[in-house]
Amino acid sequence: MGVVRVSILFVHAWTAGVRGFMPMRARLQVRRAGVHRGPAPVQPGRVPVDADARCLYSGPMLAVGRGLSGDRRIDPACEARMRKLLLGVAVVVAVVAILAVYVTPWPSVWVIRSIFDRGAARAAAALASKVPADVRIVADVAYSPDDGHARFDVYRGATTSPDAPVVIWFHGGGFVSGRRGDVANYLKVLAGRGFTVVNVDYTIAPEATYPTPIRQANALLGYLDTNSERLGFRRDRWVLAGDSAGAQIAAQTAALIANPDYAKVLAIHPGVRSAQIAGALLYCGVYDVTHMGEGGGVLGWFVHSTGWAYSGDRAWRGTGALSSMALAPFITPTFPPTFISAGNADPLGPQSVALAGALAAQRVAVTSLFFPADYSPPLAHEYQFDLDTDAGATALERSVQWLSGLAD
Repeated sequence: MGVVRVSILFVHAWTAGVRGFMPMRARLQVRRAGVHRGPAPVQPGRVPVDADARCLYSGPMLAVGRGLSGDRRIDPACEARMRKLLLGVAVVVAVVAILAVYVTPWPSVWVIRSIFDRGAARAAAALASKVPADVRIVADVAYSPDDGHARFDVYRGATTSPDAPVVIWFHGGGFVSGRRGDVANYLKVLAGRGFTVVNVDYTIAPEATYPTPIRQANALLGYLDTNSERLGFRRDRWVLAGDSAGAQIAAQTAALIANPDYAKVLAIHPGVRSAQIAGALLYCGVYDVTHMGEGGGVLGWFVHSTGWAYSGDRAWRGTGALSSMALAPFITPTFPPTFISAGNADPLGPQSVALAGALAAQRVAVTSLFFPADYSPPLAHEYQFDLDTDAGATALERSVQWLSGLAD
């Protein structure tokens, strides 16, 4: 099924390319030659335009029995060229599919990034008009000099007090996509409500593997601890926050700071004290990949591909390469107070419900925002970014209320 799925996705991508670039090239050649779309006799021994260009422009229609003029005759030379082209495409598809299933996660990652990047761009554009004009920005600060991905921005509302909670947000993207710019508009809206917000970049997979983002998050906290006065905020009342994969990074970092035994498991020495972390703000996260996607389908392909990319191990389920990502066994009463939410139609929603239960079982203060199964319209993954919906607006207000309570 993996080969078939990747093949279909690649064919869609190739088809879009042929419909876009190649016909444009062919049309240009046809027009330069003065050839029109209507039927025109071709003089023997003379080809007025590049034959491959003509086939790419008209060949697919000829092959199904319709020429540019509606003529149902098939040009034998064009048909032969199209057969060669399709054979070449089939070979490329087969190679890509084999690579995606057996050799490297990169082909699947490219597909996932393409899909996620488009969605993130749409969400950011929809929020642009809601960004307060008076948000103050400190841009592109490096928190690890030797790491080109280790950078952050700081947003502060015009009325934000130096004593306000500091929200440290890690963007989502399935561990294989995303950048801090994707969530910048949303976080500026949040900053405008009276908070300091740190918008963090980290290295995505497969460029780096687990637990690199956790090490980067820990290094960031050490940097903020050293430079908080220069940046204009306190060394405490920090809230580790994020969406989707970023929520996992935030929660895992909070757990390693709160639980010395977990820090030993990860071989990461906490960069700050537990008392400096005032809370965790988590949206639509994944908190245990152990059994995710085992039923196959699109979710199974996605989980396998991202797990492979993030762990660097194609057999990551069997080797337990990501087993330490499971948070529930490492939750202790010292985990910080938590706000957690997910949509009722989010395939990751049960993960948030389960983590909320694990936190409550350890007597951690939990504020949750979940929705009935029949809530309409259904709330998909990352529902909170759509502030034009009642649920998205409610999530923002509830987050602001919860954060404000941390400052009391």
